[in-house]
Amino acid sequence: MHFGRRPRLFAPGDADTALLLGDYLYAHGLVRIAASGDVDAVADLAELIALCAQARAAGRNGDGAAWAATSALLGRGSLGPARKELRLRGDAAPLDRAARTAAGDDAVDAALAAHARLVG
Repeated sequence: MHFGRRPRLFAPGDADTALLLGDYLYAHGLVRIAASGDVDAVADLAELIALCAQARAAGRNGDGAAWAATSALLGRGSLGPARKELRLRGDAAPLDRAARTAAGDDAVDAALAAHARLVG
């Protein structure tokens, strides 16, 4: 909702409403994960949100790799060093490698293609 060209499920009337809806959906997802009791998964999603916001604000790519890696390794607590590379150096390669190691090239390629199509 924040950066996508066309929402898939909702049709907000303006950019401000789209931003608020995106925030709501993020928060709703965090509440659902938190209800499972998996604190590490909640921490991973919070890190993902912050990392993607920082990358977008800086005009850098890498949020697709961050999403792919987080999806593949949610709750395992293994993405800290790879996230640091994106946060400090703008280097998404470690996140991409982590996602590919966990989920395989085909799954990551499909996820990144969908991300590019939906988010840009």
